[in-house]
Amino acid sequence: MVHHPEGEPVESPSTLTQRLGLPIHDVFILTRALTHRSYVNEHPDVLEDNERLEFLGDAILDFVVGAWLYNHFPEMAEGDLTRMRSALVCTEQLAEFAHALDLGPAMRLGRGEIQAGGRDRPVLLCATFEALIGALYLQAGIAAVQRFVEPMLASASDDLLMLPELQDPKSRLQEWSQSHRLGIPHYSTVGSNGPDHERVFEVEVCLGDTAYGLGRGRSKQEAARHAAQAALDSIEEAGALH
Repeated sequence: MVHHPEGEPVESPSTLTQRLGLPIHDVFILTRALTHRSYVNEHPDVLEDNERLEFLGDAILDFVVGAWLYNHFPEMAEGDLTRMRSALVCTEQLAEFAHALDLGPAMRLGRGEIQAGGRDRPVLLCATFEALIGALYLQAGIAAVQRFVEPMLASASDDLLMLPELQDPKSRLQEWSQSHRLGIPHYSTVGSNGPDHERVFEVEVCLGDTAYGLGRGRSKQEAARHAAQAALDSIEEAGALH
């Protein structure tokens, strides 16, 4: 394959499809997914860039990643699920996925973008990955997107779980309290309400004689996690979380 400075890809859409094993049989929709607006601006005969497919792929990824996290981390609190999803669909992470798939050589870019190193720019790689997901969804449905994306999610999530902001809030609170010589957090159930099958517990977390957070949940463990997160949020607002 020969590089074309006018923006033609180093790798053709059909070759990309075969290499990645994608069930995308419409070469036109795949070509559109790989076409940046800078290419359209320089080629009047090309009518559409990948921005609409990027929009669709972004929405599909939000759902697929959210569903995958919900099913694979049944004990993870809603706030942590949200943070985890944000980390998995951020520009940098999606660009890493695109780089791992070697999408850069298949991107159709304008001369200026190529000269500026566009094939390696995270924002362009991310957009192309999202557009590819949009095309895959239109061609083969949500199940095909899940089969394609979930192995990447499994690999990336192992590293993301080590980030401090995604670790268990009770562990984070204890680390903070001990580093500030405030002792070990003490959790106590301060209330409950509702019928037995829908009971909601209230748990308060204290350091010494000072209450730092209150949490509610359908189990005492869930309420304690929420209390720890509330304490961390309060500490962070005070500028003391370091």
